[in-house]
Amino acid sequence: MTTRYVLVLAGILTLIGLAAFIYKWQVLGLPLDASQETPTWTVETTIRFDSGPGSINVNLQIPTLTPGFVTLDEFSVSRNYAFGLNYVGADREAQWTVRRADGPQTLYYRIIVYEDPDSDQSDLTPQLPIPPVIDEPFRTAVEMVVADVREHSADEASFTSVLIRLFNSPSPNPNIQLLLAETQTRADFVRMLTTVLASERIPARVIRGIPLQDQQRQAEPVPWLEIHDGDRWRYFDPSTGDEGLPDRFLVWWRGSEPLYRVEGGSNVEVRFAVQRNYIDALAIAEHRAELRQSRLFDFSLFSLPIETQSVYSVLLMIPIGALVMVFMRNVIGIDAFGTFMPVLIALAFRETQLVWGVILFSVLVALGLSIRFLLERLRLLLVPRLSAVLIVVVLLMLLISIVAHQLGMETGLSVALFPMVIIAMTIERMSVVWEERGAVDAMRAGAGSMIVATIAYLVMGLPWLEHLIITFPELLLIVLAVVLMLGRYTGYRLSELTRFKAIVSK
Repeated sequence: MTTRYVLVLAGILTLIGLAAFIYKWQVLGLPLDASQETPTWTVETTIRFDSGPGSINVNLQIPTLTPGFVTLDEFSVSRNYAFGLNYVGADREAQWTVRRADGPQTLYYRIIVYEDPDSDQSDLTPQLPIPPVIDEPFRTAVEMVVADVREHSADEASFTSVLIRLFNSPSPNPNIQLLLAETQTRADFVRMLTTVLASERIPARVIRGIPLQDQQRQAEPVPWLEIHDGDRWRYFDPSTGDEGLPDRFLVWWRGSEPLYRVEGGSNVEVRFAVQRNYIDALAIAEHRAELRQSRLFDFSLFSLPIETQSVYSVLLMIPIGALVMVFMRNVIGIDAFGTFMPVLIALAFRETQLVWGVILFSVLVALGLSIRFLLERLRLLLVPRLSAVLIVVVLLMLLISIVAHQLGMETGLSVALFPMVIIAMTIERMSVVWEERGAVDAMRAGAGSMIVATIAYLVMGLPWLEHLIITFPELLLIVLAVVLMLGRYTGYRLSELTRFKAIVSK
């Protein structure tokens, strides 16, 4: 009956662990590879101006809807300014205010975005625009252009494409030449296109975006054309008439509103800078969890302070070492000191690495054991004897560090971080076994402890396994299920096959 309960409990633990693991992997996108990184772009806007005698109010257009991108973070860097984010219709503005400021002023706004092809953000369907009021002779020119384009187009998209190509023709007709005479910049050209499209009752607006490259010190917003075909917003290159946005084009703001407004300042200068960085996919997965309103990340290791995370990144590997210990002892049959002493020794090897750890551990235990036998003649009580051994271990550690430094072996300096309590307890445990069961059993248990600690260190140090356990700690439920199953194992140990070879052969 007990075996059945163990099987049922192990099955439940395995199902819970696998379900949580698959959800975090497939739905939230947590990576299975620790080296998996996602490119992100940081766009920084710098506003410089000279302050006036009164209060200062600065407004900056910032991204609202960014097709193809998702905002990871945004913040402001400014001194003594109150900062806020405001919605003005469908647009968004960053606002800085201060009662009084002296001298040149500099404000920073930074936004961090990452690519997401599934992010097709668009606002609601707009109302049909009212035909604009245009003075003569421009009104007649617009009507003639619209009539010409209408004959060569079938819908809103084709009308827009034909119109743009017509305006970019090397030899435009007189009507287009008249309209082009009123455009000085690329932004004026796109605004003129929106006026012509509004005459045809096609909703259109100017959008400005930042082309994202690896690194740009002075990026310039690029005007683009956006129209609504009755179902969705569509984008057109005002230079060629081709549909679509350029690769990695971050839409910054829409409409005819100016990029910034500064009240109480003069000599305003605005600059954009772009920097590409790489962050691990965990941060992106955490952001996706926030967008999905999943609380799973709130109860994960990554919600803890970084210092606490560093501690648990070590502690979470102890169950793996315990599993190795259980397997080596119950299935292989290797004798060792204590139940978890080899696991603690394996943790100590993390400070010195394996080869130096084995050498330093062997030297310290051998020297400490010699001192322990000398203290035995003094017939000390248990606690004073352990304290004396601990003091001797500290002195031995100091001596080995100094000698290693003089010999130019800097790796030996890490012995100072070796857990001295583990060494002291190992020395005491080994001396007790030596006295009770003899030197052979003591040496066998010591060698077994070293073997188990070495294997546990190698397994616990696997980078992919460490990443999986830290990222998906629910996998420890599966480890627990395996330990429970091994706890019911009553068969032969591999080391006993030689001992009971005659019985097994029969």
